[in-house]
Amino acid sequence: MSAVRARLFPAAVLGIATVLSLTACSTGQTSGGADTKAAPVSGKISMTYLQKQGDQQYFVDEAAGAKAKAAELGVDLKVVDLGTDANKTVSEVQSAIAQKSSGLIVVVPDPAVGPQVVQMARDARTALLTSDDQVCATGPAPSKCAKGDLVPRIGFSGQQMGQQVGRRAAQEFQKAGWNPADTRIISAWQQDVTVCGDRVNAAKDAFRQTVQGVQNIDVATDNTPTGAQDKVAATITANPGVKHWVVWGCNDENVQGAVTALQNASVTPDNIDGVGLGAYLACKNWQSGKPSGMKAALFINGKDVGALSVQTLFDKLKNGKDFPQEAFAPTKMVDSTDWQSSGVSCS
Repeated sequence: MSAVRARLFPAAVLGIATVLSLTACSTGQTSGGADTKAAPVSGKISMTYLQKQGDQQYFVDEAAGAKAKAAELGVDLKVVDLGTDANKTVSEVQSAIAQKSSGLIVVVPDPAVGPQVVQMARDARTALLTSDDQVCATGPAPSKCAKGDLVPRIGFSGQQMGQQVGRRAAQEFQKAGWNPADTRIISAWQQDVTVCGDRVNAAKDAFRQTVQGVQNIDVATDNTPTGAQDKVAATITANPGVKHWVVWGCNDENVQGAVTALQNASVTPDNIDGVGLGAYLACKNWQSGKPSGMKAALFINGKDVGALSVQTLFDKLKNGKDFPQEAFAPTKMVDSTDWQSSGVSCS
């Protein structure tokens, strides 16, 4: 997903508010210095949702969930696709502020623009919320940011997601009966995205709680399938003699790229233990009914995050309710046997 890059699609729109109110959780702490001091809105509320990579399925779903919730609340919502352009982030934030948007929700293509975005929102007294990826008010690297300087965020818990991925990968490893000595783990992610590191590190820890002795190889990618495929292909070449491969990453893109690279290197599906994160690409492997190295994936629903983001910003603007420092939407592990019944959208 980017960092984040998750995607998906769950329950009916009418049930989304109930689902989120019951399943979303937060740290229980309100935000500190990163929270912009916006004045309450007495009239019509307008919001701008600025997303990186808005053409990717997860973010398409996220926008759909946001629009549905905005319609339910009577909010004017504008969704902007930032692509991967950090400069566009700045110009579109300026534009939204100039157009008197009551509040902003941002998924930044590059966390380095975070301090500038926060300062613009503060100067304009415009409420600012992030979704998916973290943003620091005082520096370019959220991983080095004091907790109170992180902008309030709606999304998924990287640690919880990683734990689920690592546990499932360990289950698949044990079921296959592989020898740790001739097995390698590929951990693939964009290493300057904080939430990606959270996910991958938690997966490693959870796996090692069950399975010891498997060597891990960190692979730096750009969080795209082609980027992961190219980097993993080089990793395979550099590690001759490995018979079995465990694969996880920040998102489905990393795992899909890695699985493709392994299969192109003549590694058969029964020697690949891939666990995706998103399920929007993993499901494409399962549609054909043929064996796949993608053994499972964590289903994350972009619609949930979009809806919860709009609701959270609305509560702030309309009722003066403090932002939670973080609020999380639910997740579920799926595989080839149950992804359809779980509501995964596989277009």
